[in-house]
Amino acid sequence: MGRIRVLSDNVANKIAAGEVVERPASVVKELLENSLDAGSASIRVEIENGGRRLIRIVDDGCGMLRDDALLAFERHATSKLHDVKDLLSIATLGFRGEALPSIASVSRLLLETRSPDEQTGTRVEIAGGKILSCDEIARGGGTSLSIRDLFFNVPARKKFLRSEQTELAHIASLVTHYSLAHPDKTFELWNSATNLLHATPVETLRERVFQVFGGPLLEDLVELSERTATLQVAEPDEPPRRFAISGFVSRPQVQKNNRNSIFIFVNRRLIRDRLILHAISAAYHNLMPASCFPFALLFLETDCEEVDVNVHPSKTEVRFRHQSWVHDFVRDSIREQLMQSRPAPSFSHAIPSPGAHAVSPRGAQPVAGLPYSEFSQMLQDFAPERAQDQPPLDEAIGPDPNAGVLPDFVLQNGAPPASRFDFGDTGIPINEPRSPAPPAPPAGPATLRLRVPDTHGGFPEGALPMGQNMERIGELRPLGQLHNSFIIAAGLDGLWIIDQHVAHERILFEQVLQQQAAGRVEVQQLLMPMILQLTAEQQIEYARIADELSNSGFDTEPFGNRTIAVKAAPSSIGLGDLERVVLEILEIAENELRSVSLSDLRRGIAASIACRAAIKINTPLDQRKMEWMLRSLAATEYPMACPHGRPVALQYGTREILRAFHRI
Repeated sequence: MGRIRVLSDNVANKIAAGEVVERPASVVKELLENSLDAGSASIRVEIENGGRRLIRIVDDGCGMLRDDALLAFERHATSKLHDVKDLLSIATLGFRGEALPSIASVSRLLLETRSPDEQTGTRVEIAGGKILSCDEIARGGGTSLSIRDLFFNVPARKKFLRSEQTELAHIASLVTHYSLAHPDKTFELWNSATNLLHATPVETLRERVFQVFGGPLLEDLVELSERTATLQVAEPDEPPRRFAISGFVSRPQVQKNNRNSIFIFVNRRLIRDRLILHAISAAYHNLMPASCFPFALLFLETDCEEVDVNVHPSKTEVRFRHQSWVHDFVRDSIREQLMQSRPAPSFSHAIPSPGAHAVSPRGAQPVAGLPYSEFSQMLQDFAPERAQDQPPLDEAIGPDPNAGVLPDFVLQNGAPPASRFDFGDTGIPINEPRSPAPPAPPAGPATLRLRVPDTHGGFPEGALPMGQNMERIGELRPLGQLHNSFIIAAGLDGLWIIDQHVAHERILFEQVLQQQAAGRVEVQQLLMPMILQLTAEQQIEYARIADELSNSGFDTEPFGNRTIAVKAAPSSIGLGDLERVVLEILEIAENELRSVSLSDLRRGIAASIACRAAIKINTPLDQRKMEWMLRSLAATEYPMACPHGRPVALQYGTREILRAFHRI
């Protein structure tokens, strides 16, 4: 007897389920797309136990005839394809005919449906791929599909599912995405008796974005009005192809830590495409740091012949016929809209660090301190007066390419203005008047000789590469500030430039971790609770990490549907930054830290707190505070980089300085 045999339908369906049904969200996706293809105007999704116990989707679509309801559970049975040529022009979300038989083979499924062409409905019950019953019932139009005990007969697959909150978050994200793609339809998402999403029909996409994300995000978005282009295909007798793009993109100051806020739809199909993701990143080149990502809600419409949707079992990837052209079209459309929506000078200066970490409040003006030398005074004399509407220095550091002159360059030791700034529990008075520090004695010839490299090009005694001498930061002598943003310091091994925001962020980050470990986080009670509105995904993640928020100094509690009240917060966070910190923490938990350890989650929370509490650029510091900053930085465990990976200090070694002056 030969070794090759044909697999049974039961085994084949379970193998197909391994490709199509990855997790409960995969079931919701397939059934949701079927409901949309059926012309439904209202879709209700009910979930229990993260989709393990129950997934029910109810729609008011066209329904199915009795014969079609039975035939739909046969493999590769579909109403959307009739010929192989149809694969080149697929206009529906579903078309493979694998979803229902694959889902039915690994669950207990109940289908109730009725077509307007029949007087009665049909009820089909299936368990593990076997039809148990098929009865006539009385019901209204539309379809209801209930999936119970997912993977009940495949325990190995069930073990790979994540926690209830994680699986529910994937489902909530999926339903939210499709509600954005179809603003003219009603979407409801229920978790047991809790309503996580209720999006009613609206006329415009802007109204739908407001429903889902709220007003604050909408204010930071730029509407990408529909842009069209025509591609003339080289093949003879082929008509030109039409492309259109529309949606919303965020302004450069909205900077996300990952790509999970980028929603891409091709012909209203939700996809994750590396080509489009790269085009979006290219559109923001030089507008935000390379490690940051924008918010984007893009709808690309094109002829069905230009895109192949049959390249992935779960239909989450597509392949474009003219990839380079599509990439450039998306990139240029976004870039042009960004340039039109905001004056060019605001983009021509240094870009804020991730998450706008280094942006101080709008309106803060640079301190006009005394010049450090005659050279800097000459530069100030040549610099033009600032226009009244020019962005403050904290938002635009560097020369204006349209000005044609050198920018301000001020090193100062002057005392800061009488604005209050707390460095934490350091024992340093707040802007306390004090006599200026005595100048350090000038270095004698013997000191200079010790710093000259030997003839072999090696480092002299005591001078080490930057990675090995970060502990010497505590021995540096501050000379002043550059643009009230960078500390300039001198040491035995050369000249140092320290980013004061990043340095303070590293100091506070390790302090917050120590306070969390000791259980003594300093908190501040709010006079009035701050009410925050969350999305469905954020509400789920809040329930998952509420205890860890409490351990980090946040006193929060639910305040209705998709709303929480913040009654207390760590004392190092200003009230103006409190909302952003909480939402950042939920965003970290929602995506990148969902599958990692609790310690990583704590570090993510500590990084968000430290980032918002750290001093910003354009903050003048007196001599004593700069000295404290350097000593505290040297005492940290890892002074080379901030929690987000940016460098803290740059060193210009003595050897490089002497070489630049042609002394060696």
